[in-house]
Amino acid sequence: MSVDPMTYETQFFGFTPQTCMLRIYIAFQDYLFEVMQAVEQVILKKLDGIPNSEISPVQIRKCTEKFLSFMKGRFDNLFVKMEQLFLQWILRIPPNILLPEDKSQEIYPYSEEEFQLLQKEIEQLQEKYKAELCTKQALLAELEEQKIVQAKLKQTLALFDELENVGRDHGTSDFRESLVFLVQNSRKLQNIRDNVEKESKRLKIS
Repeated sequence: MSVDPMTYETQFFGFTPQTCMLRIYIAFQDYLFEVMQAVEQVILKKLDGIPNSEISPVQIRKCTEKFLSFMKGRFDNLFVKMEQLFLQWILRIPPNILLPEDKSQEIYPYSEEEFQLLQKEIEQLQEKYKAELCTKQALLAELEEQKIVQAKLKQTLALFDELENVGRDHGTSDFRESLVFLVQNSRKLQNIRDNVEKESKRLKIS
C-alpha cells in the first residue's frame, strides 16, 4: 500500500484512495475464497458419482488450498501494479486543479511565509480579544460595585434627611444640633430601659 497520505484527494472523495484500494483487495480475496469453495464442492459431488475413486476429499482440499495460494500470489503481484495505476492516474487530483472550496487561493494566492504571518496575526488578535473581554468583565464588576455603593449612599442621604426633618420638628434646624438632640434622647431612652430592667429584676427577687 502507498504511504502517500493524498490529503487533497481525501478532501475531494471523502475517503483516502488507499482505503479504496484496500477494500478492492479484500473484496477480491473474499470473492476468490468463495469461488474456490464452490469449485471444491462441485468436485466433491462429481467424485461421489465415480465409484471406487482413489481421490479422497482430503486430497481435494489440499489441491484447492494449493491452487488458492497460487491464485493469491498471482493476484498480489498484479494488484501492486493496479494500485500504482489507480493511485497515479485515476484516484489522484492533478496538481494544477483546485477544488471549488479552494478557488479563493487562486484569486488570492499567498506563500508559506505569508500564511505563517497571517496565523501569527490571528493569534495576536485572539489574545487581544481575550484581554479586552477580561477588561470588560472587570469594568462590569466594578460598575456593579459602584451601583451598590450608590444605593447605600442614597440610603445614607435619606437617613440624614429624616434626621434633619426630625430636628426641625423639635425646633433645631442645624443638623449637628439635631444629631446631638437624637444622641441625648437615645441616652435617655437607654437609661429608662436600664431602670426598667433593674426594677423588673428587683420585683422578681422579692
